[in-house]
Amino acid sequence: MTPATVVVYAGPTISATDIHRVLPAAEIRPPAARGDLLARDWQPGDVAVLIDGYFRERRSVGHKEILRLIDAGVRVLGAASMGALRAAELAPCGMHGVGEVYEMYRSGRIDGDDEVGMLHGPAELGYPARTIALVNLRYGCDEGGFGPRIVAAAKAMAFMDRTWDGLAAAVEEPDRVALLSLEHRIASGEWDLKRRDALAALRVAAAPGVAPAARQTVPFAVIAEHQALDRRTRREYAPGRWMSDLDVLTAARLFDDDYPEVHERVLTGLLDGFAAAGGTSTADYAYAKLGVRDPLPDALAGWLTDAEMARLSPAGRITRVLVRVWPVWHSTDWRPAVLEALRDSQRWDEWCDLVARADEAAEQARFRVAVPPPAVCAQLFLRHWRGPGTAPKVEMARRGFSSPEELGGAVRRYFAYDMSRRGTR
Repeated sequence: MTPATVVVYAGPTISATDIHRVLPAAEIRPPAARGDLLARDWQPGDVAVLIDGYFRERRSVGHKEILRLIDAGVRVLGAASMGALRAAELAPCGMHGVGEVYEMYRSGRIDGDDEVGMLHGPAELGYPARTIALVNLRYGCDEGGFGPRIVAAAKAMAFMDRTWDGLAAAVEEPDRVALLSLEHRIASGEWDLKRRDALAALRVAAAPGVAPAARQTVPFAVIAEHQALDRRTRREYAPGRWMSDLDVLTAARLFDDDYPEVHERVLTGLLDGFAAAGGTSTADYAYAKLGVRDPLPDALAGWLTDAEMARLSPAGRITRVLVRVWPVWHSTDWRPAVLEALRDSQRWDEWCDLVARADEAAEQARFRVAVPPPAVCAQLFLRHWRGPGTAPKVEMARRGFSSPEELGGAVRRYFAYDMSRRGTR
């Protein structure tokens, strides 16, 4: 029997020397970016330890590639940095989170990737840290009893500006003595929470008898069903031009002001069915699924508009939050159910025509209008949905988009059409 391979994706959080002290035979890879986990031939029983990953310089490691490893029988551990963030998101799907940073994300105490983000030097120099991780400052301030002022000053800075000199300039004189202690103890490793968590994850990976996670077949059935639905409903509506029912759904999501009500009504109905099957109420199902009770943590309350926070009951709020975070917490694909509702609408032909008009606008603008990258498309399109008391992530979630990248990818087909609409207003 071939021994299991342990692969550790790490950079500035922990050195190769420290990794090999715990796992002498581990294969060490650079911080993970999109697609890196799929670049090797994994075998059942292998262990992937995700510590560091890219946030901005390259696309972040994807949820689906982690799920693919789990489905293949690979034990996927996450800790300390990007690994902790992805583990908090994918724990229900079989990813194993380790350490305090993971627990902070999981509980909602922190929710931004800037909490663990750092600038660092090149690989050949051992990824020397150029900035300070905010989670390390939080931990050090808690341990040293330094109070919240230093953390607040750091939080107000962009993560790439969080240097010791920058912090010293941002705080008052009484806190600068505390900064000296923080700098010394984080550098020594005593208060380096990210490194401590990384070591904890390595020890879990090294423990005898660590079994691979249970195979997760549902997420991949969902992906396959999405592809099958696209193929089943794909038709040539004009010579050389094609659309599927999923394209029509996208048009409604992007341009129909009434779509969010349909989306949330259908998904709430799905939750009602899940709850009934378990013999519980929808609200209790949502509380159990999210692992919280009243009042909602700020990280979850942030998925609601100000108006929803004011008018919805506690049961209504928790149910609405679970609908908004559906892509992370549910493997059931909502699109077939929403499509069933939309096909019954008298506006179906209108949305089909919208897809055709978008394709025509794109053809006419060909070679004259450059379609921006998805992130820029998303930023431009989000202007349609601005409103008081809401946030971009909420407006995307109301329409079933889980990220700016997903929204921007959908908008690209409609970019020329949208630009022409703006020009006629």
